[in-house]
Amino acid sequence: MNKAYYILFLLAALLAGCSFRLKPTEENEGNRVEVKRYDRLQARYLTTGDFSALQQMNTNYPMETRTLVEDVLQLGEVNDPEINTTFLNFYQDTLLQTVIVDVESQYADMDDINEQLSKAFEHLCRMLPNTEIPVIYSQIGAFDQSIVIGDKAIGICLDKYLGVNYPAYKKFYSVQQRASMQRRNIVPDCLNFYLVSLYPMENYDTRSQREKDLHMGKIMWTVNRVLGKEFFKGPFVNEIHGYMRKHPGVTVRQLLGNDDYSVFK
Repeated sequence: MNKAYYILFLLAALLAGCSFRLKPTEENEGNRVEVKRYDRLQARYLTTGDFSALQQMNTNYPMETRTLVEDVLQLGEVNDPEINTTFLNFYQDTLLQTVIVDVESQYADMDDINEQLSKAFEHLCRMLPNTEIPVIYSQIGAFDQSIVIGDKAIGICLDKYLGVNYPAYKKFYSVQQRASMQRRNIVPDCLNFYLVSLYPMENYDTRSQREKDLHMGKIMWTVNRVLGKEFFKGPFVNEIHGYMRKHPGVTVRQLLGNDDYSVFK
């Protein structure tokens, strides 16, 4: 990802996630994380018109459905009498129907993602004690967003993780953009958005570009630590790494909570 993508990533997360704190649920008690397969109900309704699938979406996943319809796709209010028809018709586009089929094929099994998320949150909770664990669910958007932060939840838009060489991506995204649109990026992206929601940058609009870049560098450096590998790279991640090596007494929580960027020189 390039710098422009980092900043857009940060801004989107800040706008979406500053007004809440994620909380643990009974299903995610402890550190075991399992992606809730909202996308399967969604796919069933959007490809077959199965009304029972729509009922389950509205009954079992009301927040997820509202977020998808109103915020991600911006189709209107979820309580509009015509919204179900609008929602169904929107996905009848040939490209989106193909995407739905490809998502359900590529992500028929998400055990690897569940295992990675579980390990990641276990490490995160050790690094940042008392960290609250969100519900994580999967959905199918329309190439709008990759990760959606909502109240007590993280939504993974699987349509944005179909692989570098996915044919439809070549029409809309550069080679550099497509590099991050693959399965291996799901867990790092979830952690990035999650941490930005927990440690938003105060007075974002008035901050210098360097301060914004350093803030994102702190988030990415932390994700690298959680994952145990250098997934995110770049000059600002390197700068944070150098700072932490010189200041071994600084905890990760102190690093993320420090709003004084003059310490990084």
